[in-house]
Amino acid sequence: MLGTSFKPATEIVTSNSPWPLHWTLHDFTSGWSANPGVTFGRFFVNSLVISVLAVVGTLFSCSLAAYAFSRLTFRGRSVMFAGMVATILLPYHVLIVPQYAIFKTFGWINTDLPLVAPKFLATEAFFIFLMVQFMRGVPREIDEAARIDGCGPYRTFLWVLLPLTRPALITSSIFSFIWTWNDFFTQLVYLNDKSKFTVPIGLSLFVDQTGMTSYGPMMAMSVLALLPVFLFFLAFQRLLVDGATSSGLKG
Repeated sequence: MLGTSFKPATEIVTSNSPWPLHWTLHDFTSGWSANPGVTFGRFFVNSLVISVLAVVGTLFSCSLAAYAFSRLTFRGRSVMFAGMVATILLPYHVLIVPQYAIFKTFGWINTDLPLVAPKFLATEAFFIFLMVQFMRGVPREIDEAARIDGCGPYRTFLWVLLPLTRPALITSSIFSFIWTWNDFFTQLVYLNDKSKFTVPIGLSLFVDQTGMTSYGPMMAMSVLALLPVFLFFLAFQRLLVDGATSSGLKG
């Protein structure tokens, strides 16, 4: 993919070498402005906004749900937690039709809300489970000490437990960002206007209705699309490993 992004159009179909014989940046310039009326930079901005909001919503809602399941005592907690974990086994495609009908009733189609709003409602069972496993490893004596100092459940969560769950929060934010950035199916279903398209949908525009593919520009934009995720992963790789091994996922 990297070699093809620097190849002239004639070499892409004729040369067997993984690297270009004649280097060119034409695929990057043509791919960036291949869609009339909107540049590929617009797709990057849309993906970045949706991904950041998804991370914020996931951390906010899932951490609250995990705190309730791991530290609070209420009737039906075990049953509700088991039901939440069971939703991980449910294929997402089973839910897409009823969800689409609900969001269409709300008038949210062709907006970012169907992609962002569910993240603020603790719908990501995997991240809740990850945070619950981590919070269960925090000694309960810390909660008792905070209660003696006059902290209620909310202050205990915000000022005591939340800072201690930093590895799990970082792990969740990394996975949430990467999965949202790479998501194609959900964004394709809810976004119709080209100006609202994200990077994965923008890459699909290089394949026209006749099946012809602009390989050079598509590969060039694919390289640019991978850079944010690749750099994001490199920056937080150590924290990702530490968070995964300390959140009950090892072994």
